[in-house]
Amino acid sequence: MTTMTARLSVMMFLQFFIWGGWFVTLGTFLSSNLGASGGQIGMAFSTQSWGAIIAPFVIGLIADRYFNAERILAVLHLIGAVLLLQLYRAPDFSTFYPFVLAYMMIYMPTLALVNSVAFRQMRDPALEFSRIRVWGTIGWIVAGVVISFVFAWDSQQAISSGGLRNTFLMSAIASLVLGIYSFSLPRTAPLKPEPGSVGLKQMLGLDALGLLKDRSYLVFFIASILICIPLAFYYQNANPFLAEIGVTNPTAKMAIGQVSEVLFMLLLPLFIQRFGIKIALLVGMLAWALRYLLFAYGNNGDLAFMLFTGIALHGICYDFFFVSGQIYTDAKASERFRSSAQGLITLATYGLGMLIGFWVAGAVTDHYASAESHDWKSIWLFPAGFALVIFFCFSLAFKGRQRVAAPSSI
Repeated sequence: MTTMTARLSVMMFLQFFIWGGWFVTLGTFLSSNLGASGGQIGMAFSTQSWGAIIAPFVIGLIADRYFNAERILAVLHLIGAVLLLQLYRAPDFSTFYPFVLAYMMIYMPTLALVNSVAFRQMRDPALEFSRIRVWGTIGWIVAGVVISFVFAWDSQQAISSGGLRNTFLMSAIASLVLGIYSFSLPRTAPLKPEPGSVGLKQMLGLDALGLLKDRSYLVFFIASILICIPLAFYYQNANPFLAEIGVTNPTAKMAIGQVSEVLFMLLLPLFIQRFGIKIALLVGMLAWALRYLLFAYGNNGDLAFMLFTGIALHGICYDFFFVSGQIYTDAKASERFRSSAQGLITLATYGLGMLIGFWVAGAVTDHYASAESHDWKSIWLFPAGFALVIFFCFSLAFKGRQRVAAPSSI
């Protein structure tokens, strides 16, 4: 590993350690400690979508135009550390919600920023990006292991006594560290605009919308929005589901998905080179449907293997759609608005799609909730069916069209 690769890998590790350090257990914390309903939990999770929606404008207006990306990254994470401390102290949902909304407005643009910093240092992103991005997944895994096995904050006793509140403090410390560290990252200066190219559209990063004129990319963009609707069910419900049916150390066991993500992220470049991005996207869609069917029919007894298989499918679900999509977007965008393009795909996935998804997940969860528990089978069958519909629709959309090539040949 070169020095540059190591520096970028540390950046990715901290970036996703922060997110995984509180986001996985958010639903359990809100329902158990703040008494939030399914709708309120959906509101809290959808704050990431509002942050993702504004991300393209933040990146297009600032990172691509005026200031170094690594410096913006540093400032945003320092502000984020302060906001995470406020979440740690929040006594009820009405106090919690404004701060989590403000935090996600700060955090979501950083997802595009770390990609921008990393891509600008690479000669062949299709081969190099996965090796660096995998450290983000490792950071998420470590966060889950720390929560479950080091501090046991997700044990039934700790949950009832408010132990999950400490996840926000842990993430605040990590955010402070990354904020300071970001000032040492490679200089990622804004690119000089071409003569006569600076207008309102370019300043707001809307020039990346030109990618949608490409039919292949438009199909991918629409698929990105729709597949995030079932994805929202996993983020919002997986940890509460496992905790409610009695699975011990649920946060650490959910990290099995990130271990799988590491494996498949390393295999992704080979898969793309062999089969193309079109097949990778379709495989990722089908994996989401299979995962939710396994959750619907598995249990914490003799069918526990189905739950763990569903968790382990995360590597295919996430890498084959979202990471390949980031690589595809970087390859499609011209150099002068690559940061804006990363912001655009963040808008499509974590923004529009998951905003709708969290609302739907909250409504479906409340519909199948009783005073004591939930009808989890019915809850999981909904996103399973939705993902299957998306898969078949886009299989037909792709059928007969020219193969989407690997990024290195686009």
